[in-house]
Amino acid sequence: MRVLRWGLLLPMLALFHTAMAAVCVTDDTQRELCLEKPASRIIALSPGATELLFAAGAGEQMVGAVSFSDYPPAAKKLPRVGSYKRLDLEAVLALKPDLIVAWHSGNPLPQVERLQALGLPVYYSEPRRFADVSTTLERFARLAGTEQVGQGAADAFRAGIDVLRERYADAAKVSVFYQVWEEPLMTVNREHLISEAIQVCGGVNVFADLPTLAPRISKESVLEKNPQAIVAGGMG
Repeated sequence: MRVLRWGLLLPMLALFHTAMAAVCVTDDTQRELCLEKPASRIIALSPGATELLFAAGAGEQMVGAVSFSDYPPAAKKLPRVGSYKRLDLEAVLALKPDLIVAWHSGNPLPQVERLQALGLPVYYSEPRRFADVSTTLERFARLAGTEQVGQGAADAFRAGIDVLRERYADAAKVSVFYQVWEEPLMTVNREHLISEAIQVCGGVNVFADLPTLAPRISKESVLEKNPQAIVAGGMG
């Protein structure tokens, strides 16, 4: 009888150990993603995700990235898997990733869903606030098994934002137009992380009230807003 009990108990303990060893996080679409072990072959499908993965200590685990992934400098050496708007699925599959970090509002979802259908683990990243950036660093570090580095980066980021908030708390507000893209002319509304960056540094996004995250606008509307400062992004 004792032998029978141990015979039942040992498989249960093995299953419990496997469950405890799994790496689980919740992504920015509120989906739970679980890996059997920390990822060792990561592909990032946006320049922002590439930068955050490196900051979280996962640079050595990265095997691919999209075009414009140029920071930190080491990211330039990664094999390219297309652009964030048009993925090269064959290149993705050839790199045999065990984790794909997708950009929910930027990547073509049918292509990303195709990768999921093929059994590849996908984490959807969409940080909209600075608090989300810190959380993303912690999640990426957990997925890559680099928790100590990621936690340090997250804590440093939070501290840096606090310094900026205090520095510009009483500064005169500056109206700002942020240009995401030139042709077509595009900007961001208040829901975008860039808009919070403008606000933290004492600015006011002149297109904050537009209904879409990254709307197309006309040159005439920019002239009508008459911003005190114009900031242009690096991909337009």
